[in-house]
Amino acid sequence: MTKLGLIQITSCKTNEEGISRISKLLKKLGQKETDIVCMPEQWLKNNEISSLENDFLDFKKIAKDYSMTIIPGAFYKTSKKKTSIISPIIGPDGEIIGKQEKIHPFDYERENVTPGKEAKIFNTACKFGVIICYDMVFPNVANTLVKKGAQVLFSPSRIVRRGIKPWKMYVQVRALENRIPIIAANVENRRFGGNSMIVDLTEKNKVVTTKIHKIQGEVGIARDFNLEKYENTRKSRFSDAKKFQ
Repeated sequence: MTKLGLIQITSCKTNEEGISRISKLLKKLGQKETDIVCMPEQWLKNNEISSLENDFLDFKKIAKDYSMTIIPGAFYKTSKKKTSIISPIIGPDGEIIGKQEKIHPFDYERENVTPGKEAKIFNTACKFGVIICYDMVFPNVANTLVKKGAQVLFSPSRIVRRGIKPWKMYVQVRALENRIPIIAANVENRRFGGNSMIVDLTEKNKVVTTKIHKIQGEVGIARDFNLEKYENTRKSRFSDAKKFQ
């Protein structure tokens, strides 16, 4: 079994305050032997990180202490050449093992954000991919990750309240069409609508449906998954898809 979780986050006055609060929730999930934890997109006060190695020192220590992979969200990262929205991955040894760039910047983000060009696979407690917020709208992102071997998808998101209903539909459809569980974390405050969810799949009489665990407020949750049980239905699904030209 693999224990996968998320943390839903409310507003913080400073980055330091937010990281301190979330560190407490991470430790609780670590004590429950959670293998991988995902946080929302752009939940820090200024939504920007200056140094991958230094900004998340507390999270890196927690990851190492509990042998836990931490996806601390997705943030603006500006270099001399470009501005990207990236999701760093902190491995169970407490080091940054890679990053996923947002492939489809949303609306106003297109003015200054350079799109990512690759959907990457990371391998710690399991093989997983990261879908950053608006990337969930595009079927090819999830499909590419699954075809590359992802066993589960994590989605750091920041969805406004009026967008919650379609967002929930997108997440469930991506889970269904790829036969894969999805862990989607959102911000909850006056503007953003929370409703973070862990989407599992159930099958009865050859009909596959979604089972959603959702949360309210600032809290962390985790669920156990037997990821191998999805392999056969995924192979069958993709085998059928290949028959179409």
